[in-house]
Amino acid sequence: MSDPTSADGAREDGEDGEDGEDTVTRTFVEHRELLFSIVYNMLGSVADTEDVLQDTWVSWAARSRTRDADRIGHPRAYLVRIAVNKALARHAAISRSRETYVGPWLPEPLVTPRTGVPVHGDAGDAADAAELAESVSMALLVVLETLTPLERAVFVLHEVFGYAHPETAAILGRSPSAVRQLAHRASRHVQARRPRYRADPHLRQQVTERFAAAVSGGDLRMLLELLAPDVTLWADGGGKAPAAGLRPVQGRDKVARLLAKGTSRAPSALDIRYQRVNGDPSALLFHGDSLFAVLVVDLAPDSRQVCGIYFVTNPEKLRHLTPSGREDVPEPPGRSRPGGGPASK
Repeated sequence: MSDPTSADGAREDGEDGEDGEDTVTRTFVEHRELLFSIVYNMLGSVADTEDVLQDTWVSWAARSRTRDADRIGHPRAYLVRIAVNKALARHAAISRSRETYVGPWLPEPLVTPRTGVPVHGDAGDAADAAELAESVSMALLVVLETLTPLERAVFVLHEVFGYAHPETAAILGRSPSAVRQLAHRASRHVQARRPRYRADPHLRQQVTERFAAAVSGGDLRMLLELLAPDVTLWADGGGKAPAAGLRPVQGRDKVARLLAKGTSRAPSALDIRYQRVNGDPSALLFHGDSLFAVLVVDLAPDSRQVCGIYFVTNPEKLRHLTPSGREDVPEPPGRSRPGGGPASK
């Protein structure tokens, strides 16, 4: 990757007037999906990701409007570098808050994933890029939580978004050899905990629907049939909603009985709607217009049995979703408003 502050092909920074303002805003908006995807995969939190993007916008707008600044030759590289490093800086605060989090922590679910756009390379790479971005499932994000912040940043940039090690090194301000070592450790760690395989999406959908019906109906027999012997249940209520205890629950019998028993504590007349969460076929459980839970299941390799269950009931992690199940996301920033932040609806 070329130096993001180099002069090749640049426009002049600090353009005056409305055209300059529009150019600054338009450039940020064009790259916002990419920035969101990278930062979310580094942090696993929609709220924190939006805050990082807000900070990135402020830095970008200020830097772009500096009259005496050098030209920005590659806006995408420059924006990615800002966003990644601000995400790394924010990680320390996030880690402190999770030390007091009640029960298992799961990423905030993303319904209708923000993928399907070119994330790196030319437009001809769009299909490959979308496939890579969608590969960061809820299950993989849980594994990524066990990496160090730098290992996770390197893994996300290289394995998910296709950045070469020298490009990643430039973004992180590290040497290529250091980045290669981080990438090796991260890949080995992830592979040991989640070998790569791609379950058939139609099978995933069928099993998800059967499983959601069994859970909502308290059907113990069906649950025992669907669950793998070593299944693990992560239930994230954050101390604010019904969950399954302070630790993940393991084993077919324990998980099946817990789920069947939990049905009695759930709101009556749940409405199940199916969407894609983090690229996976998933079930959204509604009580009226209120989203009660998001359910994602992971299948054992070459199997119809469920090996992982991810239940998000913490209302704070569901509030960015509308009754339709789609994300209620603020509009991309426009011109800076008083107070420094970008305008949003």
